[in-house]
Amino acid sequence: MLMDLTDELEQSDSGMESLTASKDDTPERKPEDNFSLPVLGSSPELGGPLKEYDDEPDETLSERLWGLTEMFPQCVRNGTYTLTTKTISGAKAFYGLSRSLVWIVASSSVILFAPVIFEVERAQVEEMQKSQQKQVLLGTNTALSGPMPNMPPMPR
Repeated sequence: MLMDLTDELEQSDSGMESLTASKDDTPERKPEDNFSLPVLGSSPELGGPLKEYDDEPDETLSERLWGLTEMFPQCVRNGTYTLTTKTISGAKAFYGLSRSLVWIVASSSVILFAPVIFEVERAQVEEMQKSQQKQVLLGTNTALSGPMPNMPPMPR
């Protein structure tokens, strides 16, 4: 009986012989024949295509990102959430503050500088009227050249 078992073991292929076979034995074999690539949608265990579930909705990007949060510890998730919410609320507060500040500066500058601008404009208009009046009374050349050297200045 023991003899029969040893004969059977010697006759059966253990798979080791195929590893030691030289490439000269099978010249027609191509290198890509050695590997079998799995086909998309197939199961290597079952050897056939996977069952497709058309009734299941596709996963959205936000669902996928939310699923990835499970790989981080709770303290990292809490810190990220706190940082994000504080950043958003800070940006909103900064925007509101900047709007108020711009309104205050613009309205104050109009209130403070408008009278100065109007007064400067009024002084320029008066000076131009005096120049025109002088031109009409004394002639064109005198208005541009100023007072004559031999004549005393005009009384006001």
